[in-house]
Amino acid sequence: MESTNNHLVYYGNETLRKIAEEITNIDQGTIDLIESMFNVMYGAHGIGLAAPQVGVSRRLLILDIESYRGPILTLINPVITARSDKLGPYEEGCLSVPGINAMITRPLEISVRAVIPEGKEMNFEARGLLARVLQHEIDHLDGKLFIDYLEDHDRKELTAELKKIKKLNRKT
Repeated sequence: MESTNNHLVYYGNETLRKIAEEITNIDQGTIDLIESMFNVMYGAHGIGLAAPQVGVSRRLLILDIESYRGPILTLINPVITARSDKLGPYEEGCLSVPGINAMITRPLEISVRAVIPEGKEMNFEARGLLARVLQHEIDHLDGKLFIDYLEDHDRKELTAELKKIKKLNRKT
């Protein structure tokens, strides 16, 4: 297990573009990583975080949408097993792409299979904000960022801002 980072990595960091590795053993390193990720996410006022966002290429995500009447979850090796045909737009942002928000269209409902830290497999349906955050974070595990969904011309308009964000990686 890579050393746990206690800080975010930003757009341009290569870990954000890798397909993260499955976690085969939930050991103390995994538990420490989860704790560290919650600290980073809360420190940055986020509602979801994937391990690649702290520079660790593992299939692990956390989320806390309690303030939106949703759950606090830690999911290991999450997989979307079904997506609804109904799509909806929602303004998304990302802790690894600070200062940029965009309307992203995604399925409104999904089914997810994942392992929880206690080692049990879980299957559940998600809708609304929970479905949105899960899709965003699972994308991180597959090396995708929300800005990848933008039309080319919209993404080109962000070039200057993205260059500035890339430079944040050098400061850490």
